[in-house]
Amino acid sequence: MAQGFRKLSTVVVALLAAGFCSFASAQTTPERNMRVSIGIPEDHPSAQGAAKMIESLARQSGGKFKAKLYPNSQLGSETATIASVRGGTLEVTIVATAPVATIIKEFLVYDLPFLFQNEKEADTILDGKFGQKLLDLTTAKNMIGLCYWENGFRQLTNSKRPVANMEDMSGLKIRVMQNPVYIDAFKTMGANAIPMPMPELYTALEAKAVDAQENPITNIYSNKMFEVQKYISLTNHAYSPHIILVSKAFWDKLEPKEQQMMRTACYEGRDYERKMNRDLAAGQLTDMQKTKGMTVTTVTPAEMAKMRERIKPVIDRFIPEIGAETVAEANAEIAKIRK
Repeated sequence: MAQGFRKLSTVVVALLAAGFCSFASAQTTPERNMRVSIGIPEDHPSAQGAAKMIESLARQSGGKFKAKLYPNSQLGSETATIASVRGGTLEVTIVATAPVATIIKEFLVYDLPFLFQNEKEADTILDGKFGQKLLDLTTAKNMIGLCYWENGFRQLTNSKRPVANMEDMSGLKIRVMQNPVYIDAFKTMGANAIPMPMPELYTALEAKAVDAQENPITNIYSNKMFEVQKYISLTNHAYSPHIILVSKAFWDKLEPKEQQMMRTACYEGRDYERKMNRDLAAGQLTDMQKTKGMTVTTVTPAEMAKMRERIKPVIDRFIPEIGAETVAEANAEIAKIRK
């Protein structure tokens, strides 16, 4: 009887100790406070995806992750917030891959004109081993690349005239991202390419400092560019991904399970954001044409082929900078999808 009592006492003590350790662990796990920066308005699909990511983190962590979203470039331009993430003064930023390419040249591959023909190709490459290989390169720059979201196929708008071919682009002052591939590509097609941060764009269009710009449909709509642009041309000249970047200084403070929560939340935000972006784009284009008064021009496949041929020397010129192996690997993966 006494022996049985001793065994029972041992079990009870062990259970109480385990419970106490679990309680102590929960109590000592700190709250994680994060700021999430994005350069676009909060009604944009990517900002909505960020809200979904934040919601996922709170749910997974039982409220331990406390994140606040700062849309509309409140914390600075994409270039500035990338620098803040690298310096450890900002936890998370969601940016286009184009400015990342200024510090990690391999990311320029995503800016090669006409690389992807449709969303399926883009999703497969970005979510597969090629996309992960490039994400891994961010670690050496004091960042963690979590995953890619969609910005979308880029289209051209302007305030001067319909653009159906390269001749129509001649002389247009087109704002482009601060990215050498975009600058050289549009110059080669006859435009005057002017690099400019996104927060300055609307004012520059309104003041006629630039005539034109290129962005995905959802960016054009959410930034109300229809107020200062009359014409939109469906060029599909590039597919623009977003990338979610986390400060390595912040990441290294997280426990492995918390890091996995971050990845899971990124994927949940991605799936939500891509679907929303694609569902919205068609309706927004119709609204800009029928309600906002924009003239929509669809560039024909024949004219697109001429554009691709014209800018082929631009692509060839950047291959050594990007890395011939990187470009070849991307093209090989895309070729597999097309087969």
